[in-house]
Amino acid sequence: MKILTTLFWTIFLSFNLNAETKTKLYSADFLEQVATLRDAALSNQMAYELTESLTTEVGARLAGSPGDAKAVAWGKARFEALGFDQVTLEPVTFDRWTRGHESAEVIAPYPHQLAITALGRTHPTPKDGLTGEIVHFATLADLEAADPELVKGKITFISNRMERHKDGSGYGKAVGARGTAAQVTAAKGGIAAIIRSIGTDDNRTPHTGAAKYDKAIPSVPAGAISNPDADLLVNMLKRQQPVTITMTLTSHWDGKYTSHNVIGDMLGTDQKDQYIVIGCHLDSWDLGTGAIDDASGCGLTMAAAKLIKEHIGPLKKTIRVVLWANEEYGLSGATAYHEAHKDNLANHILGGESDFGAGRIYGFGTRVSEQALPIIDAISTLLKPLGIEYQNNKSSSGADLIPLRKAGMAVFSLKQDGTQYFDYHHTANDTLDKIDRDELAQNLAAWIVVTAMAANTDQDFGFGLVEKQ
Repeated sequence: MKILTTLFWTIFLSFNLNAETKTKLYSADFLEQVATLRDAALSNQMAYELTESLTTEVGARLAGSPGDAKAVAWGKARFEALGFDQVTLEPVTFDRWTRGHESAEVIAPYPHQLAITALGRTHPTPKDGLTGEIVHFATLADLEAADPELVKGKITFISNRMERHKDGSGYGKAVGARGTAAQVTAAKGGIAAIIRSIGTDDNRTPHTGAAKYDKAIPSVPAGAISNPDADLLVNMLKRQQPVTITMTLTSHWDGKYTSHNVIGDMLGTDQKDQYIVIGCHLDSWDLGTGAIDDASGCGLTMAAAKLIKEHIGPLKKTIRVVLWANEEYGLSGATAYHEAHKDNLANHILGGESDFGAGRIYGFGTRVSEQALPIIDAISTLLKPLGIEYQNNKSSSGADLIPLRKAGMAVFSLKQDGTQYFDYHHTANDTLDKIDRDELAQNLAAWIVVTAMAANTDQDFGFGLVEKQ
């Protein structure tokens, strides 16, 4: 108790604020409750148990698939079992993309079966496949600059390798190849596109993911091959002989589908119409069971809200946990939520999404108004015992919060160690065994601190005052 009281006064004395402002922050009793729950969370298994439940009882959850419907039912049932005050299903309608047969092989000069997966939202090959000569580009930029005569009638291959970084920054540098290779290839007269998987592993497990899609822009069938197969293909091409492959990818668009955002509210007291929005995306790609992307995020945010209510009680603002629909190939749930709540966005006070696996959190970032920074300082102080340092006030958050952030909602980001994340991201290896229980518990402790303190302040975080980008 003495240590916690000292911590309380350390927080207060670190603020360069007048006495009147100090009284508007947090009481010693509340800070003690949060710190106690934070420490207890380090041995709590609720987030892991929820993650295990979703990956075991539902498994793969490609938007529009039977697994999607099972996941929605799971989310509703779990919210109710956890004692959320209000559970809502909000419809989300989108064009459904369905995976089909996938195969590819080098037929000359050195026959070899390739491990390939279709990129989301790309066109199918003919049912019996297609065959063509490979034309190799080291980067997307090289393909974009290429003479169309070099590409016409061929299958393009981009071999750029993603770099491994703790913050995952290598992803943004490499993922453009996945996004636009099919469209650029089509524009230059190519017949199909393959890319080195956007991942940091050396396993023969290709990484799927969404390509850009627009009905008005021509595209071609496109797939990602495993990193070892990409290396092998590069070695074949070094021999300066034509390399011919045959490939069959029958994934296709399959009409409209209506899924749901699943919303659980832990209602606040005197400010219950104001929301602290946290959550995850409920869908996953269909190759694995979506453990790190993003069942762990669902388990974390659901457990954080439950434990706050159970051990601290209702707070001033409502804690809203959203399990977003179809993040992976459309951000459909995010768009639908924004549309459904566009007349009440000013009451969405602060948001954060857990969508970067289950690695240990090392940093805390925000995008809030300057007036809210004293609250952020207080939160940061309670995060420090978890090894989490404040980063900056120029952070973003998960993809599902993009529409709300652009509308002016303040956001925060709990930055996880992503060193290993892209070894498994969007692959068949995205399974429960990749989650470390202790690291997940540290995540839970951090989510409890940020969520509880954000939900128990009278102050705003600056809706409409935040730089929109």
